[in-house]
Amino acid sequence: MPLTAQDEARAALDAAGRLPDAELDIGAVALQLARIDAPEADWREAAASLTAIARAAVEAAAADPEADAGDPARRRDALAGVLHGGFGLAGDSETYDDPANANLIHVLERRRGLPVALGILWLHAAEAAGWAAHGVDFPGHFLIALEAPRGQVLVDVFAGGTALEAPALRALLKRVEGEAAELRPGLLRPMAKREVLLRLQNNIKLRRLRAGTLDSALDCAEDMLRLAPDHAPLWREAGLMNQRLDRIGAALACLDRFLELVPDGDAAQRMRALATELRQRLN
Repeated sequence: MPLTAQDEARAALDAAGRLPDAELDIGAVALQLARIDAPEADWREAAASLTAIARAAVEAAAADPEADAGDPARRRDALAGVLHGGFGLAGDSETYDDPANANLIHVLERRRGLPVALGILWLHAAEAAGWAAHGVDFPGHFLIALEAPRGQVLVDVFAGGTALEAPALRALLKRVEGEAAELRPGLLRPMAKREVLLRLQNNIKLRRLRAGTLDSALDCAEDMLRLAPDHAPLWREAGLMNQRLDRIGAALACLDRFLELVPDGDAAQRMRALATELRQRLN
């Protein structure tokens, strides 16, 4: 029996889950996640768009010696010109909660998306250009940091690739946390590629939970675990979702894996007690 598109994509996620973070092709992995979420969508056209973005980023780097030599502002200008100028990508502020905004295939079709989806395309383009970049888990708003020998620039990809200096970051933080909030250490922590991809999928999972489709949310969590098999909080969450669906054996398997990863602490104590209770229900 031939493999379905979802089977192929899940096999690719399993393979990605065995790779070190640095070796992940963030655009390609996001495409596989999108294939699972929307198996009827044209993933080949999306793959062609990823290739076109990478090629345009390489050309932009070659055309700007100052950027390629290490000027972060010029790198931002070059990538913004490619992604927001050439490809017309933009943040979807009108239908922000549309699930399509978190699916890379639909984002490339519509040229609209969430900050983290657009950020993945920025990271994809930066890597193609040979420039260092990483995601930034700023409170309430995903950002991109472009690194260079001459410094770093923070980019709001949802706002067309705008550069953010300290006053703009402070204003953004106050909108999320209130007027008393101030910039503090740790706000600009670099995110690994896996973290960025999990943040993308978390948008889908949360929307499914809000819609009351628990089994579908669990499917999403299980696909996230293919990519991040050592992510302890996801194992705990999958265990609790299986419990709510009365899948006791699956719940226990997830909780046991969580306890392998986190054997000590308050969370471990609670999950160990829950696992004992669930085993008693099986007897």
